[in-house]
Amino acid sequence: MNMDYFDRQKDWKAQPYVENVFQKAVQNTNYRTEIWTGCYAQMTLMCIPVCSDIGLEIHEDTDQMIRIEQGMGLVKMGNCKDRLDFQKKVCKGDIVFVPAGTWHNVINMGRMPLKVSVVYAPPHHPSGTVHRTKEEAEDANY
Repeated sequence: MNMDYFDRQKDWKAQPYVENVFQKAVQNTNYRTEIWTGCYAQMTLMCIPVCSDIGLEIHEDTDQMIRIEQGMGLVKMGNCKDRLDFQKKVCKGDIVFVPAGTWHNVINMGRMPLKVSVVYAPPHHPSGTVHRTKEEAEDANY
């Protein structure tokens, strides 16, 4: 599949949609690609390069579910930015539940890009979001 597909895909908004998320996640080379946004939830795909991470963050009003589609990582979470007392290694097939208001980071610990799918409830990113790199995502600042 041509990677330009992610730039040309239809904006499904809150319409019914079916997708092979594993296949689409493995093909995704963008740091973040939004694939569906509804009224109450959203799914994005992420590609975390080797020796990189999502970056320490908190979403005050958004629960997250992060599924590891490919690779290995380390999840760190906690109630304080300086005290991430929950740490767990993750690999393909694992799912991480991040409650709203929890500091968290996912670190790529493998030798290949870490591919994840992420559900945000409620939606966190604008519909149609594509960030090719982590730096581009950080510059978006929302």
